[in-house]
Amino acid sequence: MTALCTGILLVGSRLSTPRFLVAASPHSSLSLSCNNAYLVKRSLHYCHHRLLKKHLPLTSSSSIMAQIESSAGVSTAPSFDDGGDNITVFPLSSSSVLKINKGDITKWFVDGSSDAIVNPANEKMLGGGGADGAIHRAAGPELLDACYRVPEVQPGVRCPTGEARITLGFKLPASHVIHTVGPIYDTDRGPASSLKNAYRNSLTVAKENNIKYIAFPAISCGVYGYPYEEAAAVAISTVKEFADDLKEIHFVLFLDDIYNIWLKKAKQLLLP
Repeated sequence: MTALCTGILLVGSRLSTPRFLVAASPHSSLSLSCNNAYLVKRSLHYCHHRLLKKHLPLTSSSSIMAQIESSAGVSTAPSFDDGGDNITVFPLSSSSVLKINKGDITKWFVDGSSDAIVNPANEKMLGGGGADGAIHRAAGPELLDACYRVPEVQPGVRCPTGEARITLGFKLPASHVIHTVGPIYDTDRGPASSLKNAYRNSLTVAKENNIKYIAFPAISCGVYGYPYEEAAAVAISTVKEFADDLKEIHFVLFLDDIYNIWLKKAKQLLLP
């Protein structure tokens, strides 16, 4: 791996954004910057033939990219148009991966038919600030209409804390929106349990509705005040439970601080 990193850094050090991240172990990672897919392939092709021929008997730069992507954490391209920058991939099982994205969740999608973004809603499910408001604006007024049609379980409450509901995505590129309510950290009696339930119930709803690709924000890390380190540990440990149920589980994180903490926690919890 040292030789691989050296080779890529030599070729890629002069390149520009967007960035592609490789997580090789909990103690080392590689950041490669490039806005030209051809140059990325040529860089990897160089590393293969000059440095890795004895260790990875591959025949092309595309196959070395596939070989690396299947190992412990790499991304070679953004997964959604104009919505993602840095992406790091971690294996969850033989059939599922976790992807940590730096970007705008309202622009995320995979196939537009079996994908869903998670909306960090409030219990009324009628829109709000932060990611909730951004998702409603991007989806259009049809999303609010659909939320109004979700039955109240008590006056003014359509989705209690820790539960999840699903609607269509309407004008969003993703096909569905899964609405969940995270805990308010300072007032919830058991914030870790409530946050775990928000993730777990969102994933359960996804599975029940044949969603294969799902993208989460950092639930409760905005005005609800959940400490980032604690939230990341709950989030990543919970999604591991659903490793065999979905093809891809994404975190799409807008703020650098949250993205970096999620990335660090994923390396600690998911890499050997």
